[in-house]
Amino acid sequence: MSDPSSTATLLFLREEELRQGMELLFCADRDLASLVDSQLAEMNLDQVHLRILQLVGKTPQITVTSLSDQLRLTKQSLGRALEPLISNDLVTQRVGSRDRRQRLLSLTETGATLERRLSQRLMTRLAKAYREAGSQAVEGFRRVLIGLLESIEERQRFERRTPTTRS
Repeated sequence: MSDPSSTATLLFLREEELRQGMELLFCADRDLASLVDSQLAEMNLDQVHLRILQLVGKTPQITVTSLSDQLRLTKQSLGRALEPLISNDLVTQRVGSRDRRQRLLSLTETGATLERRLSQRLMTRLAKAYREAGSQAVEGFRRVLIGLLESIEERQRFERRTPTTRS
C-alpha cells in the first residue's frame, strides 16, 4: 500500500493550487458580500456593521470588549462602527449590572429583523453551495476554514461544535 503522504497525493499543495484557493476565497467573499451590500448601503452601513449585527444577535448582552476581540477591532474603531447602529435603533447599549464599566450590547427588534433578513440571503447561497458539494465536501471545507484560523481558542470553539446531520 502506498504512503498517503506521497507526492502524488499532495498535488493540492502546489503554488498554483494554493493561489487558486486564495483567489476563490476572495471571489466567494466578494460575491457573498454583494448579496447584501446594496441593502446595507441604503442604511449607510457596510460589512463591518453586518458582522456586528450577526455577532450581537448570536450573543445578546455581549460586552464591547468581547465584540472588539472577536472582530479584532480597537474599541475606538468599534465605537465608531456602533454609532450608526445605535442611532438607527438597531443595537442597544446598556451598562453592566455587576460591573458599571461594562457596556452590554443587544439587538433591538428592528436590528434583529434586519440581521435575519440579511443573514437569510447569505445562508440561502451557502445552503445551495453546500447541497451542490455534498456532506463530505462541506465537512472538508469546514476543516479547511478551521485550519485557516489563527487563534487556538477560536479553532477549539469551532472544533467542539458538531454540525447536526439531517437526512
